Amino acid sequence: MAALGDPIGIDDRTVLVVGRELDLAHGRPDVANALVHRAGDTLVLVDTGVTEPFRTALREAAGRVGPWSRVLLLTTHGHLDHVGNNDLADAFGVPAEHYVPAPDLDQMRDPVAYWARAFERVAGLGVLPAPPRETAEAVVALFRPLRPFGATTRTYEERPPERIRIGSLRFGGWTFADGAVRVLRSQGHCAGHVIVHLRDCGVLHLSDEANGPCGPMADADQLKIQTVLGSAARLLEEGEAELLTDGHTFAVRRGAGAVSHLDRMLGQAAALHAAALELTAGPGPVHPDVFTAACAEAATALGVAGANPNPLFTAMMAVNLLHGLGLRPESPAPTAPWSRPGFTRA
Repeated sequence: MAALGDPIGIDDRTVLVVGRELDLAHGRPDVANALVHRAGDTLVLVDTGVTEPFRTALREAAGRVGPWSRVLLLTTHGHLDHVGNNDLADAFGVPAEHYVPAPDLDQMRDPVAYWARAFERVAGLGVLPAPPRETAEAVVALFRPLRPFGATTRTYEERPPERIRIGSLRFGGWTFADGAVRVLRSQGHCAGHVIVHLRDCGVLHLSDEANGPCGPMADADQLKIQTVLGSAARLLEEGEAELLTDGHTFAVRRGAGAVSHLDRMLGQAAALHAAALELTAGPGPVHPDVFTAACAEAATALGVAGANPNPLFTAMMAVNLLHGLGLRPESPAPTAPWSRPGFTRA
């Protein structure tokens, strides 16, 4: 099994630097994979993970991909495991640019508030070791050093939006390095999420859009997650992408195998929705703790794991499933039952 910081060579100018899984029980943060790629004379970094050992691994990978005289850092989204070493762009001693998604600026500036809101939604489900804000403070403290901004940080949205056509598909986003690097809006896993297509090596990097069939975050958009998974499969089928990477799979998927993986997640999304619908079909309100336990069993039976298969993220996923089915809490109490609001007719 790959260890933190291990390089997976894709070609002579592209390396996937491997992260690691979250281990809350042992106080160990997860670290997202990062891509290191050279496009002409530009070193392209896609995310920077977190921790000093990972920072060192990124520097070593940058030395493997050939000569470059500029640095372009692209942040896929603002979550802690992707942004901890973002000041690295300034450390190479060459002209640098760094872009982040504007919708994620608030969580990058105040990650405790962002995660406290996420944990408040599952406060009554018995999965938090402490009240939501205390839990958020403890989780954020695991991610050190945390340097999400550098001297050249700007938002993608400060650049004019572009219409980007890849094969038969059309995207909104931005291009860099004379079109060799394409940043495509996806906004499923969280509000600002983007994916990255490296044209010359055929890599499509989904970052955390591929974390599983149901996004657990409060600002996730399940339809957009499924849409980007389907679009990725289409690009692979059309030969516009040859290799698939993401933020938490410690391997590179290729061709038909990558398409099968995406199709499997889309199938799981539909099956999980159907299972949740069945679990909420009875008379009376739904008790979220009971639903979460049953949902966890259904997810296991379907082979759903996700990037962080632990009770906390399972509970967050369950709450999103309830929201997606149109149920709402009957009161602000953390343990309040959920039901479908009645329809008001004029």
